[in-house]
Amino acid sequence: MARIADKLAAGRTLSFEFFPPKSASAQMTLGRTVAELAPLGPDFVSITYGAGGSDRHRTGDVVGWMRTETDVEPMAHITCVGHTRTDVAALLVDYRRMGVENILALGGDLPADGSTPAGDYRYALDLLADVAATGCFSVGVAAHPEVHPRSSDRATDRKHLADKLRIADFAITQFFFDVEHYTRLVDELAALGVDKPIVPGIMPVTNLAQIHRMAKMSGSEVPGWLVDRLESARTDAEAKRIGMELASALCIDLIGAGAPGLHLYTLNRSEVAKQIKVNLGSVLV
Repeated sequence: MARIADKLAAGRTLSFEFFPPKSASAQMTLGRTVAELAPLGPDFVSITYGAGGSDRHRTGDVVGWMRTETDVEPMAHITCVGHTRTDVAALLVDYRRMGVENILALGGDLPADGSTPAGDYRYALDLLADVAATGCFSVGVAAHPEVHPRSSDRATDRKHLADKLRIADFAITQFFFDVEHYTRLVDELAALGVDKPIVPGIMPVTNLAQIHRMAKMSGSEVPGWLVDRLESARTDAEAKRIGMELASALCIDLIGAGAPGLHLYTLNRSEVAKQIKVNLGSVLV
């Protein structure tokens, strides 16, 4: 059972997210991380994509390596920004040849210089339709509990997400820090007649400067209570411990709220994800 839709139908999932390494040393770090996290039995892992498709070859290389050298099930990200339909068709053929069965279809980051992106796709919905039309993949989409930063308003954002989920099999959320953001998202989609699985994405915070930068890009709020807790740490080790405890507590709250799985953003490191799994214990089952 390799398709994520089937895994979600069978029970709660645990998954991790990685980004493609850009150097030989980073490749070695990723290899160690995957080896250390594989014994936790993740149901799948996702491999991200750079802005404008800049990491397309590195993403494919990592996915291919995982398929041939590990027992971990990879889900490849594909973005519509910067791609033609011919590009996407070729990518999908390559992934099928590798035996990949799961794709996350995303809008992608716009060019940093503000220019109009090249490519045939304007929205993730258009890319999603092409991937789903192949019938070869279990397809996921992104969800933003606190609303996509480029959405005009909350109602429009939710309608657009509902339209995607009428085609896709599941969604994985951007990170957030209050369980209420997740439950409100699920309730709003239910009101639109959509009950596909929404897997929450969890970002353990051990570095305030880094998370502020990432939150600004994603539209996520970094709440004051989280800042206060981390700023109370007297050492980096204590900050890491607090971050793991807060992420574990959020995971437990999400499971209590009925989340169908947990998706941990690893930043290509294993220590924090391993400790969160230990903290959850039998709650994850």
